[in-house]
Amino acid sequence: MYKYYNANALNRYEDDCVIRSISCATNKSWDYVYDYLSDIAQYEGTLLDKREFVRRYLDRMYKRLDGIYGTVGQVSAMFPYNTLLITMRGHIVCSKNGIIYDTFDCRDRKVENVWLVSWHSLLSCWFFIHFVVYLI
Repeated sequence: MYKYYNANALNRYEDDCVIRSISCATNKSWDYVYDYLSDIAQYEGTLLDKREFVRRYLDRMYKRLDGIYGTVGQVSAMFPYNTLLITMRGHIVCSKNGIIYDTFDCRDRKVENVWLVSWHSLLSCWFFIHFVVYLI
């Protein structure tokens, strides 16, 4: 499922997918994420939308999920109770509870990497309990 989302403080349509997706995933304002990432990028001597900067930042902050393949829509549907940051060629998007939030529908694009931002602990406990019961 796709839902239009533009967190830009002035409601402008910009090439700001890094800021927009992290803002959505963390429930922080666009301005906050912009300032935060800009400070880190400045310290590292790079730009906040450079591919390697984004990957390094996401790897420091979140768990990268290896072995996840398919389209953005398929991957989002596989994690209906989680918040993910999903990269594809030239773009990054946030998926929350199986809904892709972005300024355009990118569900058909091929996934490159996925980071788990948060997961629903109650559901995970339910799965764990049922798994343990199954083993007994």
